[in-house]
Amino acid sequence: MPPELREPWTDFLLDLDFHLQRPVGLHCLGGFVVTACYGLPRATADIDLLSVVPHDSLADLLALAGKSSTLHRKHGIYLDFVAVATCPYEYEDRLIQLPGPWERLRLFALDPYDVALAKLERNLQHDRDDVLYLAQAVPLDLDLLRTRYHRELRPYLGRPEREDLTLQLWIEMIQETRGRQ
Repeated sequence: MPPELREPWTDFLLDLDFHLQRPVGLHCLGGFVVTACYGLPRATADIDLLSVVPHDSLADLLALAGKSSTLHRKHGIYLDFVAVATCPYEYEDRLIQLPGPWERLRLFALDPYDVALAKLERNLQHDRDDVLYLAQAVPLDLDLLRTRYHRELRPYLGRPEREDLTLQLWIEMIQETRGRQ
């Protein structure tokens, strides 16, 4: 069960819920999930969205709570639709609903393995830091990470050989860190 959300997320999400006209589900990933669900002590200014249900709510959501919106200016955080992330094929079966006092808003987070694998193609320093944090905090089972990559992500990648190498480097990084502890 994910922990209760803290500020600044609670007021932002309550304000968003208040303005919604109908129930909306948000599939979240990225730094927000690592921070809110797993306790990473790093600031993030947005909630990355992989999907919105129903999808025809996306434009209204972004107008209400996206970058430069009234809610963004009020709370200092915003919703950001991530159109280019590649996630494991069956991620929806593993979504974790985040608890909250909302009436219309339903917040779902990718599980930690799917969050890690969604960061694989981009592979920026903060992505590697997030994965290393998840590897320790969860802790990640490296065999499950490899299996999910090969079954649910690799077939959908444009350059799988590059991501094969990135995953191997990540696994070595995690093993090295675990060996030092």
